[in-house]
Amino acid sequence: MRSLTGTDPARFVADFFTSFTADLLRDDADPALIVDRYHTADVVQVADGNVIDRDKLIAHTRPVRKNRPTIRVEVHDAVADGELIAARYTLHARQRGRDLAVEVCFFGRFTPDGRMRSANMLTRAVAA
Repeated sequence: MRSLTGTDPARFVADFFTSFTADLLRDDADPALIVDRYHTADVVQVADGNVIDRDKLIAHTRPVRKNRPTIRVEVHDAVADGELIAARYTLHARQRGRDLAVEVCFFGRFTPDGRMRSANMLTRAVAA
């Protein structure tokens, strides 16, 4: 995982989500270890009003591993100010023979070593 400091914010966002997913799918390692590599212990994500803490994030890894999606993150806009990143991106996923696309408005806070502390996301499905 790369540091946020000195990194293009668009590249950072794309790499963060694709690397996290790739690491989850690479082997059967304890998902908590992978979640902790990318997130702080007190991480809180709010996605469309749904609060996701560390335990819920770990639970979410089960369906990701079961469905084994391939993903691509297309970042349209991204800016960073210190530990804060705002981005608008489209998450393209293929799973079980279906193509899905979700546009995300993302506001996140990261540690200097690149782990997510918090995020607020608004999403909408778009044509794949």
